[in-house]
Amino acid sequence: MNGLPRLITVLGACVALAACTGPAAPTSAPATAAGATTSASPPTSARPSIAPSTSTPASSPTTTAAAPRPRASQPSTGSGPAPTAYRTAVVHHGADHPDDLVLDASGRLLYSDYTNGTISRLDPGGTATVIHRGLDGPEGMVLLADGTLVVAEENTNRVLAYASGASSPHVLTALPGTPVKVTCHEGVDGIAWDAGTHTLVVPDPVTGTIYRMQPDGSGRTRLSSGFAHPVGAAVGPDGAVYVADECGGDVWRLGAGGSHTRVARASMPDDVVLDGHGNLLVTDVRHVNHDVRRWSLSGGASTVLARSGLVEPQGLLVDAAGRIYVSDDKSNVILRLTPVA
Repeated sequence: MNGLPRLITVLGACVALAACTGPAAPTSAPATAAGATTSASPPTSARPSIAPSTSTPASSPTTTAAAPRPRASQPSTGSGPAPTAYRTAVVHHGADHPDDLVLDASGRLLYSDYTNGTISRLDPGGTATVIHRGLDGPEGMVLLADGTLVVAEENTNRVLAYASGASSPHVLTALPGTPVKVTCHEGVDGIAWDAGTHTLVVPDPVTGTIYRMQPDGSGRTRLSSGFAHPVGAAVGPDGAVYVADECGGDVWRLGAGGSHTRVARASMPDDVVLDGHGNLLVTDVRHVNHDVRRWSLSGGASTVLARSGLVEPQGLLVDAAGRIYVSDDKSNVILRLTPVA
């Protein structure tokens, strides 16, 4: 979500992590010594300075249809108890503003940049390369198994798609709400893939409605409504849909007939992802909180996985090894939290 008031902050050269339990936690936590581990996360490594390179500009979207019903390519996660400690590294720090995250078919990170209207790829050597540009506020992404990259375009409230190898996107759908660049009135932010039904779950923040649609943009149906400003979404292995209501607060699980039940509390939740251990991970972009929390779906207190040094944590991703990636579009970093055995 990029309509929030921005803090004009110059961050230090490292990002520390803190852990606690319970919904209330201190605004920041002291850094620990390099190489140490804690019950949440240890300090970061030194940040590399990486400036994205340029690729072929993308032209304006057309309205041609996408291939029907490909299966999404998404990482699986582990099982058993969640890790209690993480080793943390900064995998990207540059002049751009990383927002939402997805893995490509080779396991490389792709990240959107709302401010610059780009999508970049982070290569193994640490080089960031712009692969798409000219977008009007790109946010959430889903990569399908046929190579199609689905992108939420916030400022137009549309969902676009790049066919595999294409430099220009086509429009999958234009959502009913008309966005404006005012906090809690912006357009589509997060999107999610439902592997069980081979469909996309798309919140419309402007109207407070959650939709399901086919990957070619057809068959859009309403799942639920009545939210203040829903943004992030995730789908569990059992098909349960979770939605972060940024301006209404809290994360909800959708039920039958459009009902929804609160499963996690937050101030301004932006992104949400399941970790494969029966937990939800949630980013909170309110500047007095600016943290990443883990909530058990079975109830109980939350655990803060990252806070100190974060300004506006946005995207979340868990890879096949259980590593957590967090992007922050104000501190301009992507963090990787690796579980410590």
